[in-house]
Amino acid sequence: MAEEMRALEKNKTWEIVDRPNGKNIVDCKWIFTLKYKADGSLERYKARLVAKGYTQTYGVDYQETFAPVAKMNTVRILLSLAAHFDWQLLQYDVKNAFLHGDLDEEIYMNIPPGFEKGTSNQVCRLRKALYGLKQSPRAWFGRFAKLMKELGYRQSQGDHTLFIKHSAAGRVTVAFSLCR
Repeated sequence: MAEEMRALEKNKTWEIVDRPNGKNIVDCKWIFTLKYKADGSLERYKARLVAKGYTQTYGVDYQETFAPVAKMNTVRILLSLAAHFDWQLLQYDVKNAFLHGDLDEEIYMNIPPGFEKGTSNQVCRLRKALYGLKQSPRAWFGRFAKLMKELGYRQSQGDHTLFIKHSAAGRVTVAFSLCR
């Protein structure tokens, strides 16, 4: 839990403010999992703070949702091209990906359980997306797409999760997909 809180604080995910009148306050909870090594032995304990997004109200706490997933046909074509042209394939996992998405909406959340000391009338005003919020996938993908375009990639019109960049050195193709 302490490691997760450090990541949230480092990312400036929220600021502590006085509880506003008339605003919906989203609750949160801790999800605990065990992570195992390939040989089946315990690697570590993991705690993730998750917002209870099911308490959000459409039109009040969020306007739209979107979960970017590469189309299966796109993945198949990329794998076929990679096999045919002997392209190098890489896969990356962005740790705490949703925590990098900026929020446009004004969202308040209760102080995480176990960290409430001295904050009885205070809440977190979220600045960054948090797992569980309705708009988290959209917020993260919006930031990712903006960065890719700034780096000179073109976004495919047929599959918005596909980004391509041509240069004198060659071509880079990136297909983006959210996974749990």
